[in-house]
Amino acid sequence: MTVYLLAAVSFLLVAGGVAMAIAFLIGTSKPPQPASLWRLKMRRFWVGAGRTPRERRTHQILLAVAVIAAAATWLLTGWPIGGLIVLVAIPGIPWLFSATSAEKRAIARLSALESWTRRVSDYVRNGIGLQAAIVATARTAPPLIDQEVKTLAARLQAGMDPEAALRAFADEMDDYSCDEVVAPLILQLTDAGEGLHRALSDIAHALSEEITARSTVDSERATARYTVRFLTGVTVALLLFGAVNASYARPYQTFLGQVILVALAGLYAGLMLWIRALSMPERLPRLLRAERGS
Repeated sequence: MTVYLLAAVSFLLVAGGVAMAIAFLIGTSKPPQPASLWRLKMRRFWVGAGRTPRERRTHQILLAVAVIAAAATWLLTGWPIGGLIVLVAIPGIPWLFSATSAEKRAIARLSALESWTRRVSDYVRNGIGLQAAIVATARTAPPLIDQEVKTLAARLQAGMDPEAALRAFADEMDDYSCDEVVAPLILQLTDAGEGLHRALSDIAHALSEEITARSTVDSERATARYTVRFLTGVTVALLLFGAVNASYARPYQTFLGQVILVALAGLYAGLMLWIRALSMPERLPRLLRAERGS
C-alpha cells in the first residue's frame, strides 16, 4: 500500500513539475477574448442579479450557506442525493418565491422610467438641450433608477460620445421599454429636429398604459404564485418529516431509493420551473440589442 501511495505522490509531483515548466516556457497569458456564454452564466450565478453590492453579497452568502448545509446533510445522513437537494433548495426556494417581488419591482422601475421620461420631456419643452436636460434630471431622478441616470449624466459631462452613453444606459436598464425611450434620444443626436418633446410625451403615455396593463396581469397571476408557495411549503414539510423519522426515510437509503429520490426531485424542480414561468410575464426582445446585432 505504501509503495502505491509513494508512486501516486511521485506521479503528481512529476506532472506538476512538467506543468510548471510548460507554463514558464509558454506563459499563462492569452490574447483577450470575449467571455463565453458559459462564463457569463457562471459569473451571473455567483454574483447574482442584485442591483446593489449588498444584494449581491447576500446572494453569495446564501450560496456559501447552501454548500456548507449540503456537505453537512451528506455527512449526517449518508445521502449524496440529499446533499444535492439541499444545495439546490437553499438558493432555489427564495428564487421561486421572488417571482412576485421581481414583477412588482419591474413595474415600479417602469413607473420610475415613465416619470423620468416626462421630466426630460418637460426640460426639452422649455428650450433646454437634450444633454443638458439629462444632466438636470440626474439631481431629481426617481430612486429606483437614480444610479443609472446619474451614471448617464456623469458620462455625458465627462465628454463621452452621447450615443455610446445612451446605449450604455439602455444596456444597464436592460428593458425593451427603456429602449423605446432611448431610441428617439439617439435619433435626436443625429437629426436635431423638432418634435422630441411630443415624442417623449407619447412614449411616457404609452408607458403609463403599459404599467396599468402589467399591474392587472400581475394581479391575475397571483393564483399561480400561491400554488408555487403552497407546493413548496408542503414539500419542505415532507422533507423535514423524513429527516426526523428514520422509518419513513429508510426506503430511500438504498441505491434504488436514491435513484427514485433524484427522479422525484428532478420532476418536482421541473414542475416548479414551469409554474414559475407561467406566473412571469413574457420578456420581449430589446429593440437596441436587435438593431445592434443586425
